[in-house]
Amino acid sequence: MGNSTWSGPVRSENGFESITKNASTGVVTTNATFGSVISGSRESLAGAGAASVSTITTDVDADGTGNVVTLANGTAGQIKIITMVSEDAGTDTVVITPATFAQGSTITLDTVGEGAILVYNATVGWVCVGNNGGVIA
Repeated sequence: MGNSTWSGPVRSENGFESITKNASTGVVTTNATFGSVISGSRESLAGAGAASVSTITTDVDADGTGNVVTLANGTAGQIKIITMVSEDAGTDTVVITPATFAQGSTITLDTVGEGAILVYNATVGWVCVGNNGGVIA
């Protein structure tokens, strides 16, 4: 099926999926599911690294103090959730560093379970709309 455009609502009794299909292999990957619960793809980072702007959620396993997790600029309205899910030692930290951040320059997480919900605004960059224990600086 090619691209389709509708002028009214599109309905389904069993939800919708957003998918991509590999042109070479034909493998289909589900990127997001829309139903009674909206869910999207997630990634895991072991320590420092770049958080993907192609996934909704990034889970970080802190493996040292000051693990820098960079976040490139997104698309207007995009949501990004970053959570510290584990740590190797009791003093490990994750420092989220968005390329453009409306409220400062970093969000530091130092306890498992802490995290931030960010929304990208084309004018001011990433805006932290939910913060569970992170320190914004």
